[in-house]
Amino acid sequence: MVEKNSEDEGSARWVLACELRRLRESSGRSLARLADEIKYDRTYLHRLETGERLSKLPVMQALDRTYGTGGLLVRLWGLARLDAFKDKYREFMQLEAKATIIHKYAVVVPGLLQTEDFARFVLSSAPTAISPDEIEDNVAARIGRQELLRRTPPPAVRIILDEAVLRRPAPDHQIWHDQLTRIEAAAQAPTMTIQVLPLAAGVQGLTGGPLSLLWMADGRAVAYLEGNRSGELIEEPAEIERYRLSYDRLRDTALSPCNSSAFIQQLVEDSRP
Repeated sequence: MVEKNSEDEGSARWVLACELRRLRESSGRSLARLADEIKYDRTYLHRLETGERLSKLPVMQALDRTYGTGGLLVRLWGLARLDAFKDKYREFMQLEAKATIIHKYAVVVPGLLQTEDFARFVLSSAPTAISPDEIEDNVAARIGRQELLRRTPPPAVRIILDEAVLRRPAPDHQIWHDQLTRIEAAAQAPTMTIQVLPLAAGVQGLTGGPLSLLWMADGRAVAYLEGNRSGELIEEPAEIERYRLSYDRLRDTALSPCNSSAFIQQLVEDSRP
């Protein structure tokens, strides 16, 4: 039986766990046989079926192929990973996944650009200690967000990075070099624009914290302000317009995309272990 409590029952994560168990048993497979077929640890697969762990996308893709479920498990996983985020963030996440245009101003490396190792470092450095399993689930959820960049068609994304983001390295030189390399590669994508706001630009209207602006296919727009302990989803058109104008001024102050790319490339070279 899938382990659950009254809070878990009915959640997407619980539904996914139940479906994983049902599919395996209906196919007549033991956990040992399934582990041999898809090359994942038996204990790990058991913990997915009990809802103790949140999988990563490649595992769900492998299971979809094995059971012939046509992407059902990937879709359930997409819903289940939202359970790893706080309530205040879930609605924003759902909107972000559907947005056709995404503009961000970041004072830390944004989740859409993080490598798995860097995400693990950040999450394990949180002031509130969490278990290794929780860290791995949160890493999977954070990296899973990046699937929106591989949609067809993908969203148009513009990210303004405060220079301080690129000047504050992770302690592990290889992790930091790989993270900078990831940002450099993202800047070359045809639907991604990355600009650096130099420290020399001084204090700007938006430099107090992260901002996301999203536009949907139907023309709806939302803004999301994120703090250390709180987040605010803004849907009032007049207020969104004020943030959009502030973002435009920040964009005009930042280095051009070409100069930003050259700046990041130099940091990549300088960071080689």
